[in-house]
Amino acid sequence: MITIMVVDDSNVIRNRITRSSESQGFEVVATAANGVDAVQLYEILKPDLVTMDLTMPKMDGLACIRNIIKLDENANILVISALADKATGIKALEYGARGFIYKPFTDEDLFEALREMSAEVVNERG
Repeated sequence: MITIMVVDDSNVIRNRITRSSESQGFEVVATAANGVDAVQLYEILKPDLVTMDLTMPKMDGLACIRNIIKLDENANILVISALADKATGIKALEYGARGFIYKPFTDEDLFEALREMSAEVVNERG
């Protein structure tokens, strides 16, 4: 089973991504409302996938991506953000994120991105 950590400062978005992911057979092993908690949880749980907001308190998504990639260069991070700023999205990918979807997103957008990323996880596992 593919494990997921959901990182977003919005409780509504965390709950939505969790419900949608679990309905598709993924296991949500952790949620975090800021980057500091996300890095600590990642180090302990090493989830297969991480959904990452960019605008959060304590540590933003870009810093969080960098910190998670330092812990695990093969981390699979999907950015889910309302930021329509292309430069920030490109920076997130340069820092190691492997996908990007914009808020507001549909369940289908989320499923498609998670399916693509989980296929990569399965390939990496061999």
